Amino acid sequence: MTTIARPLSPRRLTDDRGLSRATAQKRLMIMMLLYGFAVGIVLTKLAFFAVFTGPASATTVKRVARGDIVDRNGAPLARTIDAWAIGVHPEQILGDKRDIAQRLAGILGLDENKVYAQLAGNRFAYIERDASASLVTEVNAIGEPAIVFEREPQRLYPQSELAAPVLGFLDMGGKGASGMERALDARLTDPSKSGQPVALSIDLRAQSALENELGQQVVALKAKGGAGVVLDVRTGEIMALASFPTFNPNNPGAAPAPQRTPEGREIPGPFFNRVTTAAYELGSTFKPITVAAAIDSGTVTSMARRFDATKPLAIDRFLIHDDRGDEQNRWLNIPETLIYSSNIATARIADELGGDRLSAMFRAMGFDQPMPFELPARGRTLFPQKFSRITTMTSAYGHGVAVTPLHLAAAYAALVNGGVWHPATLMKVQPGQAVPGRRVISQSTSDRMRQLLRLVVLQGTGKKADATGFRVGGKTGTAEVATGGGYSKKANVSTFAAAFPMDAPRYVVIVMLDSPNGAVNTAAYTAAPVVSRFILRAGPMLGVVPDAGRDIRVDDLMALIWHRPGEKIAQPVADPE
Repeated sequence: MTTIARPLSPRRLTDDRGLSRATAQKRLMIMMLLYGFAVGIVLTKLAFFAVFTGPASATTVKRVARGDIVDRNGAPLARTIDAWAIGVHPEQILGDKRDIAQRLAGILGLDENKVYAQLAGNRFAYIERDASASLVTEVNAIGEPAIVFEREPQRLYPQSELAAPVLGFLDMGGKGASGMERALDARLTDPSKSGQPVALSIDLRAQSALENELGQQVVALKAKGGAGVVLDVRTGEIMALASFPTFNPNNPGAAPAPQRTPEGREIPGPFFNRVTTAAYELGSTFKPITVAAAIDSGTVTSMARRFDATKPLAIDRFLIHDDRGDEQNRWLNIPETLIYSSNIATARIADELGGDRLSAMFRAMGFDQPMPFELPARGRTLFPQKFSRITTMTSAYGHGVAVTPLHLAAAYAALVNGGVWHPATLMKVQPGQAVPGRRVISQSTSDRMRQLLRLVVLQGTGKKADATGFRVGGKTGTAEVATGGGYSKKANVSTFAAAFPMDAPRYVVIVMLDSPNGAVNTAAYTAAPVVSRFILRAGPMLGVVPDAGRDIRVDDLMALIWHRPGEKIAQPVADPE
């Protein structure tokens, strides 16, 4: 019997197609869910490794990108650049650990055994920090997947040793260890101020000139060290600061350790800032401060007033005498006392002034306490608790009171700027924002001191500090080095304290040499010439235009100076105004 198939009805055909489509969609949905679940597992696994086992586990100790430090004109002093860190996951090493350690040590210049100890460990370790891109390329060529590379910030000092005592350096953890890096640590690592460089008061051009001239003199005279500072007399801004020996902040570990002299005296190392940390007896540079106190108090009312310097001055068991070459063996007036740097006449002025008034002047100049400014290393001063008669007389010419060169710079700024003492600062001061300061002497006393200091350079011990057209004034100071058992007869500290231009003072320059070994070791021959050369180089950079046709008027004081017959007299050019 033959069966004839009947064709499907259109309705039946439509139902079958819909069922097939629904089945296919269900299968596709299941596949998508399975795929999504698998992807989720993979992503979760990757996240786990990234947090707990991958290179990111080392980023918990990555250095914070520090802000840049620039000079007052925007020139870079300290910058943060991208470098590389090379690390290893010991548990993931596929190759031979000894072979890899040998190759890494050869590329990176490290100890092979120390590298092998890191590879044989059980936790992630950095092999090298602050590596260059070329080193990364060489290490990557080893082909070991367990060695990983990370970008991390590196501190770079593009000027090398220049301004190193100011800038300081970072410790191994990337924090400021000294200098302004330490003082500004919070500011430089503040994320809210990222990208905003910090401007210091330093002028890189003046800094370079000061370091160059001072460094040459330290080497030429085989001095134990040297210090120099340039201060704006109106704002207290430090335009340049140099201390020798110095170091390279890019590699502070290479700096030599402190040494000792044959006598057992320690010679400070390169990290010791002689401008701000070391307190010295700065000798006759104190004499103008004593004279200013006498004038301002009314103790001295006439520049023609004379004091007996015919012979050494005996006080109790002490004998005050003038240095050889400076003795006049006669009565000296005020200009002559400073020109010839007479200890005897200065002591007599101080005796008449009295200990209370002299100590008050020294305190007003800040000599009794550390200088209040940014650097964390600020030296203590040596200041007498009581100004007896002999202490008053000897401290008047810088014996028995020890201060830093920065203290002296701030004091001289007050002597010539109209009589206002300003705290020193290493931060750039915007126009109109200078710290007001405090008045320590009157305007008229300051005017007189400018004349007297100019005379010392024109006629006295400071002749070698003169710089044609810059109207330099200042005072020499040569003092024996203080030791544990008294004072050395073989070593001295020679200092010249200067200001320019004296008709309208802008800057103070202090140069100090510790234990110079020249044919003549007085400040007139060791420190004063450095001041002259610096001013000739840096004066125009600091905005002072040399003018040989200008000078401060000193006619009335010149008339008081006695000269030996035939002695050549330097004549200042009268101020055309």
